[in-house]
Amino acid sequence: MPSGDTRTDAELLAAHIDGDPRAFSELVSRHRDRLWAVALRTTGDPEEAADALQDALISAFRRASSFRGESAVTTWLHRIVVNASLDRLRRRSVRQAGPIPEDEVGVSAPVVGNNHDAIEAAELRWEITRALAELPEAQREAVYLVDVEGYSIEEAATILDCPTGTVKSRCSRGRAKLAETLGFLRNPNMESPVTRPEGGGNG
Repeated sequence: MPSGDTRTDAELLAAHIDGDPRAFSELVSRHRDRLWAVALRTTGDPEEAADALQDALISAFRRASSFRGESAVTTWLHRIVVNASLDRLRRRSVRQAGPIPEDEVGVSAPVVGNNHDAIEAAELRWEITRALAELPEAQREAVYLVDVEGYSIEEAATILDCPTGTVKSRCSRGRAKLAETLGFLRNPNMESPVTRPEGGGNG
């Protein structure tokens, strides 16, 4: 329900920096559903998404003074949630590097015909996650948003608060490194080892 606070997002963030104890809570209340959706889509797991969102909000609370005002507050928050979600995926891939139980297949894994194939699909997803985690942060963000999440170059540039040319360059360099790391996954029917079957990115 609306709280009646008419301040803009930027004004709320500024008030939080100035010590207003209610401003950050109001900001979170406005955008929590959207940020939750971002975390859930990125992690593919409600429990991981909840933890990632909590991590992101703590980070945003502490780092509010780093917001430069060159983009929307929601864009800044979105980026923090994406990064926190990627960190969760990386840690999960390390925890689950061993045998994978059949009931832990991620929701965004490809649809397959039997449990054996489902486990292989989950293993493939975690291999890709580990490879992404090895990229420099800027390249990892760009590749994940464009090639995994399916954002356009322009949308990714807005989220990352940088020019479209920078996103293209980071994607290009990141893809080149992934091609080396994930070369063993290539087959004649797979043009890219990164893009999910239901859609890829642009550029």
